[in-house]
Amino acid sequence: MVKTNNTQARYQPTLFELAYLCLQVTREGQASYAHVHEIIRGLRRRNWHVKLYEPVYSVDSPGIIVRLKEFLRVQLRLWLSKRPQIVYVRHHFAALLTAIWARLLRIPIVQEVNGPYEDLFIAWPFTKRFALLFKWAMRIQLKWADAVITVTPQLGEWVKQESGNSNVSVIPNGANPELFTPDAPLSVSLNLPDTFVVFFGALARWQGIDTMLKAVETTIWPQDVKLVIVGKGVEEPKVRDAAKQGKIVYLGEIPYFSIPGIVARSIAALSPKSSHGNRGKTGLYPLKVFESLACGVPVIVTDFPGMADLVKENGCGIVIPPEDPEALARAVRYIHDHPEERLRMGHRGRELIVKEHSWDNRANMTHQVLVRILERRLVHG
Repeated sequence: MVKTNNTQARYQPTLFELAYLCLQVTREGQASYAHVHEIIRGLRRRNWHVKLYEPVYSVDSPGIIVRLKEFLRVQLRLWLSKRPQIVYVRHHFAALLTAIWARLLRIPIVQEVNGPYEDLFIAWPFTKRFALLFKWAMRIQLKWADAVITVTPQLGEWVKQESGNSNVSVIPNGANPELFTPDAPLSVSLNLPDTFVVFFGALARWQGIDTMLKAVETTIWPQDVKLVIVGKGVEEPKVRDAAKQGKIVYLGEIPYFSIPGIVARSIAALSPKSSHGNRGKTGLYPLKVFESLACGVPVIVTDFPGMADLVKENGCGIVIPPEDPEALARAVRYIHDHPEERLRMGHRGRELIVKEHSWDNRANMTHQVLVRILERRLVHG
């Protein structure tokens, strides 16, 4: 039972109906997969009937026309299905069609924002030529939204300034501490090095791939420490080339449920994001940081709001300047040379995730946002 303020209205549905629209394909091993499916799992535990609408492609890198057709097909499926009580959208320029549809039918809509406009222009440089159009398509969706969820406070302020919509909630990324544990088993047969640090996630331009590859080549990097890289993306060719030198082990794309066993065996996990596209100004809470800490492993992160604050305030890793290979190498050496401090950092990180940053906690926060929307609709009609 939910009671609204200053009213006797009560809302007691036996099942909440939610349509979740994600026009970005969720692939195992990438942050979007964990975020989308963990939140859905948590909402279902809270009496939500969630139907996910996402594209399906027959190839890994479909062309623009194929993508646009699939964007339309997925949204048509949503529009022709049973009308939901709420539409939840992972913010995307092409979701403007669903935002218009929901507005016409007076269906509440929530926008989840994981980054500023620049993320689109970095991923697809040609879109810069139509920046005004794409920005308008994304901005108007934020303006119309009944609620906006962002992953950092800085991104929340950016949304308010861009759209004038003050109904913004900050719900950061999280981790599944039952899956990501210090004793996570290796569920796939891998020939891992004895001592290594790990990077896992999309091999995108902003992930600091160049910084890691250069750090390994410095004289500061410990000779008996390998760099294990897991993931796929546009930076994959240079990772494959670097792996030929022997200091780097490239595992390619690994199923999501196999990642914890790799991370738990590392001495540290890396998130050396670059300032490419000024992404750091809206704050960063990378999923890999939370998942690594859940494994009891210290993290090395760049000094951007969000993840740097998390590490500094809780003593669970090392913060370095962005795009500084020598600083990264020094951090790896420190963790390698100080095993007792490494264990303390890992213990503090694990404890932090279990207490405050589980996906179940994030799902509950999301549930509260959604219920408040239904309350308002019940009261105001």
